[in-house]
Amino acid sequence: MTDELNTGSHDLPISDALAAFMTTGWAPAPRAEAPPPAPSTAYTAKRRAALAQRFPGERLVIPSGALKVRSNDWDYPFRTHSAFAYLTGAGDPGDVLVIAPSGAATLFTRPRSPRAAEGAAGQEFYRDRRYGEFWVGARPTLEEAEALHQIECAPVDRLPEALTGPARVLRGVDASVDARVAPHDGDAELTSFLSEMRLVKDEWEVAELRNAVDATARGFEDVVRALPQALAHPRGERYVEGVFGLRARLEGNAVGYDSIAASGAHACVLHWIRNDGGLNRDDLLLLDAGVETDRLYTADVTRTLPLSGRFSPVQRQVYELVYEAQTAAIAALRPGARFRDFHRAAMRVIAEGLKDWGVLESADGDLHRRYTLCSSGHMLGLDVHDCAQARASAYLDGLLEAGQVLTVEPGLYLQPDDLTLPPELRGIGVRIEDDLVITEDGAHLLSGALPRHPDDVETWMASLLG
Repeated sequence: MTDELNTGSHDLPISDALAAFMTTGWAPAPRAEAPPPAPSTAYTAKRRAALAQRFPGERLVIPSGALKVRSNDWDYPFRTHSAFAYLTGAGDPGDVLVIAPSGAATLFTRPRSPRAAEGAAGQEFYRDRRYGEFWVGARPTLEEAEALHQIECAPVDRLPEALTGPARVLRGVDASVDARVAPHDGDAELTSFLSEMRLVKDEWEVAELRNAVDATARGFEDVVRALPQALAHPRGERYVEGVFGLRARLEGNAVGYDSIAASGAHACVLHWIRNDGGLNRDDLLLLDAGVETDRLYTADVTRTLPLSGRFSPVQRQVYELVYEAQTAAIAALRPGARFRDFHRAAMRVIAEGLKDWGVLESADGDLHRRYTLCSSGHMLGLDVHDCAQARASAYLDGLLEAGQVLTVEPGLYLQPDDLTLPPELRGIGVRIEDDLVITEDGAHLLSGALPRHPDDVETWMASLLG
């Protein structure tokens, strides 16, 4: 427990009389039954065992992360590091998982604020803006945490005792932990393995991702229904962002990443998250958004929608080429295929299409990348760009396996000032993105509730708009 309280710049001093008064007169904490284990505990125990087996006889340290200041004495909402969540199912700021050389795992966490302790520790519950119960809510007791997460728990102030001797540390997550343990030649290997463990999802993870995708589909439906109001608002992109964000908060933890609500030429900016533009009925809206579940698994879906409800001929021309590219990419997904194969399949279609339009003289080479810019998909899970620290040999240059979940998202981004394009194509951005799980004989489309074909998109929008 820290001896220093996190108080605000405008907090008043505490008199000795008030400090004494605040230690008395509280009803005893009710004796509650131990909470049932969290649904993921059977899986997290197996994951910790697999990690210990990979590094036998070594001490492994995985922090949850620390609070980060947004402005002065106000923090960003805390989101635990994905590796920590994967191994524990938990994640409060300052938590640390330590796997001892014996293989035994201990979760070091901050216990519930005491009401009658000496000094600053006894004032935390009502004075500390970061950790105090009256400011941010009650934490579980150590006993409750052990029952919930099915792991031995200890107070975080005992962490130094567990960090004696060499250890591999997941670095860059909590500076205070980094400072306690000398760098290890194997730290990078630990980081890579923690990503590679998550390449193949277990059945519980796939179910969580399916829940995230289903909630995301409902969020897209909400957006279409709200388009008349969004079109009338001077910041229609923000209106769209807000409508989807409401669904994300109602059905999950939050959005899994900042939503991209890009209308018109904004859709040519791949990560347009300013979302400060208006909507024009003659334009397209590119919405890239995903709900993150309470267990932190996120969907990642993109649809490009005609704000009028119907594609214009040139909008349909661009959209259909992207649709054909995505269809070819999805057809390339199967166990044993190289991860990059589906991207290459999509780009062959794109390059041939650009040649047919007269934009490119040849479909050979990589000149089509001027108009596509990025790869056509990535692994998906606890992070929207999941497993990013995995070695290339295991991921980008590796083979697909049943149980992997990924996105397929080819796009065309025809910049408004690109003089290599005919004027009617400039300023159009189209991306179609779906989430799929690799199966034993191909791939299953998790986001199939949302239409992809342009005719189906128009029919779907009409049904929602009445």
